[in-house]
Amino acid sequence: MIIKQNPHLAGAAEAPRALPDFRNLGVVLRILLLVNGLAVVAVLLRNADVSLLPDELLDMAMRVEFPLILAVALLFLLQPWLARCAAVVGWLAVAGVVAGGAVFSHGLLASADGGLVRVVGWALAAALCVLVYFRRHVAAHEPALAEARLLALTARIRPHFLFNSLNGVLGVLRANPRRAEEALEELADLFRALMQANRELIPPADEPALCDRYLSLESLRLGGRLQVAWQRDAAADTALVPPFLLQPLVENAVFHGIEPGVGPGTVSITIARRGPVVHIEIANPLPDPTSQQPGNRMALDNIRERLMLFYDLEATLDTQQEPDAYRVRIVLPFRAAAPRPRP
Repeated sequence: MIIKQNPHLAGAAEAPRALPDFRNLGVVLRILLLVNGLAVVAVLLRNADVSLLPDELLDMAMRVEFPLILAVALLFLLQPWLARCAAVVGWLAVAGVVAGGAVFSHGLLASADGGLVRVVGWALAAALCVLVYFRRHVAAHEPALAEARLLALTARIRPHFLFNSLNGVLGVLRANPRRAEEALEELADLFRALMQANRELIPPADEPALCDRYLSLESLRLGGRLQVAWQRDAAADTALVPPFLLQPLVENAVFHGIEPGVGPGTVSITIARRGPVVHIEIANPLPDPTSQQPGNRMALDNIRERLMLFYDLEATLDTQQEPDAYRVRIVLPFRAAAPRPRP
């Protein structure tokens, strides 16, 4: 179960009663597999002659696939409304959609051996099994989510960054007390954001602000060697992204691309919306291979795991090493902030 399956992305107490996101590819695939698996089990349990099993499976597919696809399509269309309604209303709406699809398909197929009550009852039982699966899957993955958040804490800000930042503040304290005070405020803002729960998606405008604080602190010791080029698409400013998505990647770019070099280098950060997806790219120069810092890929692995928790199969993270640059590319589905439900 992914975090985004909870429309409000609230705390763990609300997650078990939330409906899945019926517009998520991973959710749709799980629904199709679960319902078809239940149908196959039902056929195997009632089968008395193995020679008739292929015909019974074919008959099952004819009866199950059409109402299943119809129900999934209707839930896909109703997802914006389901995301705003209360949990009980959502469950009743899902039951109504499933029962309606079963009645409609039963009339089209004109089943002779299966009564309408039995068909609707089986469909509702399958829907209940699917919803219970998603509900229990959330609870089962809470420890994994907690572990991912713990890993995120270790991946976000390396210990050497705090040491270097404090040394940078001490270096400018006498010459420029005002800049030293600003640096301490920036450091406090970084760690204040670090200690937040960070379970909710945030606007991408918050991430560049956090990165600017981090880069400003790093500039205390790197000076003109650290140059930053931002390219932001205004159309992407209304999207929602996981917190601390950019900062670990920007820190990696500085650590591996700027620190080992002797001259100035540019960290390029691009955020753009392209149709239904948001593209994010962070690029840094590649210095002399003999001077590169060793990396354990903790930040990349952690971000991949958090993307999986938030978006399931809808998000990707890829890296590309070129002769003179290293690039990290992230593709996210565009998700705008949902309107708050009316009282």
